[in-house]
Amino acid sequence: MDFLNKGSETNKTELAYWAQKYAKQNGADNTSIVISKNRSINVDYRDDKIDQLKESTQNSLWIEIYAGGRYSSHSTNDLRKESLEKFITNAIAMTKFLGEDPFQSLPDPALYQGRPTADLQLYDANYSKMTAEERVSRAKELHDLIKGRDPRLISITSGFSDSHYENTHLKSNGFEGNYENSSFSWGASVSLRGEDDKKPEGWKYYGARHLADLPPSKQIADEAFQRGLDSMGQKKIKSGKMPMLLENTAVGGLFWRVLHPFSAAAIQQKQSFLEGKQGQRIGSENLTLIDDPTIIRGMGSRYYDGDGISAKKLVIVENGILKNYYVDVYYGRKLGMNPTTGGSSNITFKTGTRSGAEMEADLDRGILVTSFIGGNANSTTGDYSLGISGWLIENGKRVQPVNEMNISGNFIELFENLSETGNDPYTYSSLRAPTLLFDGISFAGA
Repeated sequence: MDFLNKGSETNKTELAYWAQKYAKQNGADNTSIVISKNRSINVDYRDDKIDQLKESTQNSLWIEIYAGGRYSSHSTNDLRKESLEKFITNAIAMTKFLGEDPFQSLPDPALYQGRPTADLQLYDANYSKMTAEERVSRAKELHDLIKGRDPRLISITSGFSDSHYENTHLKSNGFEGNYENSSFSWGASVSLRGEDDKKPEGWKYYGARHLADLPPSKQIADEAFQRGLDSMGQKKIKSGKMPMLLENTAVGGLFWRVLHPFSAAAIQQKQSFLEGKQGQRIGSENLTLIDDPTIIRGMGSRYYDGDGISAKKLVIVENGILKNYYVDVYYGRKLGMNPTTGGSSNITFKTGTRSGAEMEADLDRGILVTSFIGGNANSTTGDYSLGISGWLIENGKRVQPVNEMNISGNFIELFENLSETGNDPYTYSSLRAPTLLFDGISFAGA
């Protein structure tokens, strides 16, 4: 019998308790079980017709086995009881062949306490009212708002997607959690006929937990088309050192590359340039990073993490001083560190007083970076070399679109050169970053 076909949270919890009991009866000392159901729908509209319409629904059970000082993890999509009996029995049998790991055991139940009681509004109650016609209509609407704007347009692709996720998490030492969330994405991309057979492109996509929080279609269409126009005539300019104004939507292209070194896993594996720097300065006073899982409707909001640790605000960097790492239970034990949380949720920045547009207007000469194009970053040394595109700014004006230029250096030095943060955090991502201004960045170009 497939319990999830009944579509009830009670049935997922019932199945998790059954699996926990069955595993203990067959040799497991403890278990951690996650049962989830994920439904996603994606519509792409390209050049006057539906290009792709895809829907998928996946049920899964993930079980962690603790037996005789040994640990293993296993997953399956077959949730029929007769199949799960064989699956769990085999999982326990395989676990016994592994070596003992003294650091692998369930978390201290005290870490489960203090879970947020406020409604984080992770699920849009109107999600179930969405129809196939509305999804297609939204994708087509963006396409038609761009169509015919410019004879140089070659292709337009617009899309609308949404997902619904349900999760039940059960640990055999007292943890039980249930939640569901929704997400929506809406956007478009364009390609145009440029000079010398070039095909410059531009795109803009937005994501939100609730459908009503997405921007209006005209705004998205205008921004996607304008970004295509902005890429016309891009070229390298002469190499040099100058300020870098980093657009709020582009901050993720930089900061997601540097997130892993903040983790206990990276530190224990000697893959972090931040090892041993807790309590030390790693950036300017303008750098403050706070991990906040309690933001209402936040894209990274949650009630607890994968270890079951209750969600709380965590200061990562304060006025340039490294305050905390992301410490999960397992690597925390290996390092002798108290657990904080195993991974990021919503990352917020200390904001300034000016908008990105005001900061740009006050720039004598520098480069506005609107996107990153490839490159690499070394989490062990902190060295980076990244491709960028954007605009050359002179006397507060955009004078030349630039592309295929590189910035290079070390992240510590980059953080130290953060001279200003904007007042415009980007709220359509779990990285809620404002526009950032860095001084003295080395740009390699022509």
